[in-house]
Amino acid sequence: MFQKANRSNTLSGLLFVALFAMSASYIAQFEGLKRLGISPLIVGILLGMFYANTLRHKLPKEWEAGIFFSTKTLLRAGIVLYGFRVSFQEIAHVGMVGVVVSVCVVASTFLIGYVVGTKFLKLDRDTTILTSVGSSICGAAAVLATEPVVKGEAYKSTVAVSTVVLFGSIAMFLYPFIYQLGLVPLSPEAMGIYIGGTVHEVAHVVAAGNAISEDVAQSAVIVKMIRVMMIAPFLILLGLYLAKSSSQSRGKTVVAIPWFALYFIGVAGFNSLHLLPSSVVENINVLDTFLLTMAMSALGMETHVHKFKNVGMKPLYLAGILFLWLIFGGYYIVKLSLMV
Repeated sequence: MFQKANRSNTLSGLLFVALFAMSASYIAQFEGLKRLGISPLIVGILLGMFYANTLRHKLPKEWEAGIFFSTKTLLRAGIVLYGFRVSFQEIAHVGMVGVVVSVCVVASTFLIGYVVGTKFLKLDRDTTILTSVGSSICGAAAVLATEPVVKGEAYKSTVAVSTVVLFGSIAMFLYPFIYQLGLVPLSPEAMGIYIGGTVHEVAHVVAAGNAISEDVAQSAVIVKMIRVMMIAPFLILLGLYLAKSSSQSRGKTVVAIPWFALYFIGVAGFNSLHLLPSSVVENINVLDTFLLTMAMSALGMETHVHKFKNVGMKPLYLAGILFLWLIFGGYYIVKLSLMV
């Protein structure tokens, strides 16, 4: 890809993707989008999709290597650096309740999604996994992290991300509304655990928590970060499962371990030592957001509308079912965890 003969074309493709990411980062700063919790990642994939379905045919074919590099290598690098957003001290702050809620919500939501998607809705495996992961762990970032493991087509990731945007945005407004009406009999700290444990995107969690109070937002973000950390063990287990299921016919198991997931844990552990100044960590997080925005923009560039025709409304139905589970099932998981 970066061989001498093709290096300039790959770099040209990377710069092209970077321009989209810069535009997405700028647009995401618009006040209306910030209030809705729309991150640069979401804007990036939308810009990429618009380009894919209008002017994509004008892109020099030699530049496609830069797009491919963004969807693979930059994506993995972005997930690894995502570990700088998490620390083990944050997990200790909310105690075992936050951990138990996160584990139960992630496991139950994914398993329900996989069974409903493959058995009842008859969705293909990759779309089911990506949609379920987006609901159960941490939205678009989880979809991005899972895409290299399932090796699915780009448009399937886009479908999954679109469900995250829809139901995550609804949750961002719904949770504060029903809490203020007194329909959720939870203390502020417990409400924070509920929001962090069941709302899709980090940005949506921040917005929903702050709409109630700073205390709610603080516990919500910490629990959400625990869910983010679960990306790593989840991907390792998923990789083992997919390797086993795909090699049964050959009588042997070839395990493809997603090493970037382990690196993510390592980075989180390093971040927990607080060896770097906070200003440096903030700059790393800015770089990480940009890398992930590039990856999302590149995924969008590989997504054509005609591919959606074969998918239909089923991913939306699946995400809607999981959304209802997160609201009602998540509430009872929080209640039971607080009683233990």
